[in-house]
Amino acid sequence: LMERKAHVKINRKEVMLAKLRKSCSCTPQKLKNFVMDFFPVLRWLPKYQCKEYIWGDVMSGLVIGIILVPQAIAYSLLAGLKPIYSLYTSFFANIIYFLMGTSRHVSVGIFSLISLMVGQVVDRELLLAGFDLNDDGPPALSDGSLQNDSLSNTTAFNLTIVGINAECGKECYAIGIATALTFVAGVYQVLMGIFRLGFVSMYLSESVLDGFATGASLTILTAQVKYLIGIKIPRSQGHGMLVITWINIFRNISQANLCDVVTSAICIVVLVTAKELGDRYKHKLKFPLPTELVVIVVATLVSHYGKLNEVYASSVSGAIPTGFIPPKVPQFNLMLRVAVDALPLAIVSFVFTVSLSEMFAKKYAYTIRANQEMFAVGFCNIIPSFFHSFATSAALAKTLVKTSTGCQTQVSGVISAMVVLLVLLFLAPLFYSLQKCVLACIIIVSLRGALRKFKDVPARYHENKMDTLVWVVTMSASALVSTEIGLLVGIVFSMLCIVVRTQRPRTTLLGQIQDTGFYEDDSEYENLSTVPKVKIFRFEAPLYYANRNYFLKSLYRLTNLDPNLEAARRKKYEKKEKQHLKKENHRTANGLGTRETTLQLVPKQIDFQALVVDCSAIAFLDTTGVNTLKEILKDYKNLNISVLLACCNPSVIDSLKRGGYFGGDFGSMKEMLFYSIHNAVLFAKDQK
Repeated sequence: LMERKAHVKINRKEVMLAKLRKSCSCTPQKLKNFVMDFFPVLRWLPKYQCKEYIWGDVMSGLVIGIILVPQAIAYSLLAGLKPIYSLYTSFFANIIYFLMGTSRHVSVGIFSLISLMVGQVVDRELLLAGFDLNDDGPPALSDGSLQNDSLSNTTAFNLTIVGINAECGKECYAIGIATALTFVAGVYQVLMGIFRLGFVSMYLSESVLDGFATGASLTILTAQVKYLIGIKIPRSQGHGMLVITWINIFRNISQANLCDVVTSAICIVVLVTAKELGDRYKHKLKFPLPTELVVIVVATLVSHYGKLNEVYASSVSGAIPTGFIPPKVPQFNLMLRVAVDALPLAIVSFVFTVSLSEMFAKKYAYTIRANQEMFAVGFCNIIPSFFHSFATSAALAKTLVKTSTGCQTQVSGVISAMVVLLVLLFLAPLFYSLQKCVLACIIIVSLRGALRKFKDVPARYHENKMDTLVWVVTMSASALVSTEIGLLVGIVFSMLCIVVRTQRPRTTLLGQIQDTGFYEDDSEYENLSTVPKVKIFRFEAPLYYANRNYFLKSLYRLTNLDPNLEAARRKKYEKKEKQHLKKENHRTANGLGTRETTLQLVPKQIDFQALVVDCSAIAFLDTTGVNTLKEILKDYKNLNISVLLACCNPSVIDSLKRGGYFGGDFGSMKEMLFYSIHNAVLFAKDQK
């Protein structure tokens, strides 16, 4: 019998006080370490190996910057905001993550799923405020003014209901909602970092995230179809947006703009062909082809000189002003309206960033600090929200491009920010004539990776049926109801699947591998020998209140013996035996008749004298689990069958001790508990 180590009792109060004293103390060295930890750039930038790293960082930064500009302009459609705000978001996110991030490779900035979640909240609040969601009005004049909202929406709205005592147009109100939402999401992320709530991300399994991304991609695709074919339908809002939008599309299909349809077809063919060729020959290319930028430049030139907006009424981006708008504090009353919406946004943004950071840190053999990543993403939302920006996250596609073009550190992020700054200061007005259908094509083609998940469903189903079911449920809820509800449904459903798995786990009887001391599943392996007079039962889950009944039913079924029924049968037999003996005293019966009567009254013959419970897969016991084991111990003891436990882990043993399973003095423990199945079997064989 192995002896347990004596553990010293920890005074939790003293430990907490010691930690508190340590946290509250302030020394110059501690202050320096705090600043260095909060701004990791101070640790790695002085050690920057310029000759070795600079070329890869500059190349990857330029490529990402070139990709980032068209994507930022395109994703503004998803967020329901003007393109200038997407460019602000991309600029500030790269600068702040350079200062605070611990990953060398992830690309933080505008992300399609986050833009969609922001856009859904913006649309809802615009609708509640009385604005028209139809954003296909005449384009703003190219004078660089952001204040002339009456041209894009003639209704001005007095925002006294939300605490802004000034008139504010649709665009002003939309960016106010987006910045308030972004600020609250950033505050949530910082608070999660302070209280070390990163464990929340553990409840978002790979199947939930994939299903959520795929469902949101279908929603994004649906929202862009009206731009592809140039029809004017209201932006659907609320649950079932996908279905309602498709109904409106088919109702108005006759109004399709032929110019937009042709442009979209050409752009999609060019983009998909270039992407496929890039994927096929990526090992030969030093950096990805800037296809999106080429398409945008060519399409803008064609639209401008062909006067597609004036002649064919093709919808264009309109004026994108240069420079920066003065910073503005997000409105507190607007924050109250979007506080609930900010929570799923904060969680999704953090989870995507940390999962990508961990993936590339593992690939390139360095470590990240998940808590610091939470702070970095949080401040990538809080600080830019004062500069008319909206929520950000790490993006897989841009991160893959970044690593493939030789990125070594986050210096590449600064280079990308400089490219965006160049557009903000000088080049933005040149995109005035860019058609919205071209931007929609860029968005749709960027969804290829998420939509290809449908091809993986058969392989996923073959690998794990339960995970596939979680993926399907999350994807369906995200697409057909809403993204936030879909995420919640996915989390709850995946947790329910775990509960169901533990409620009805695998149970089996074990047989002995010949000429060894090892035992395995008798229903799965050939040539196992049964142990005479001993049944070995394995239960592959924790034993707790939810699966207690299943444990007992499985045990009785596999051993072909219900001790309660057998005890009742024996009592009935004893009662009949007494009645039979009384009758024998009054009359004389012949021997054969008596013997036949006695045989009919004999209870069921039991073919084993010991039950060994393999506890190797029982991770823990609750009070109900301990009482269940005590119950079977008592019931089988009444039938002269001993119950032996094997392979219990220390926590299970402690639960049994506290529950009084071994009695008051633990004296019988060595006859009831064994550290291997074989020891228990040998002990059972030695019993009379």
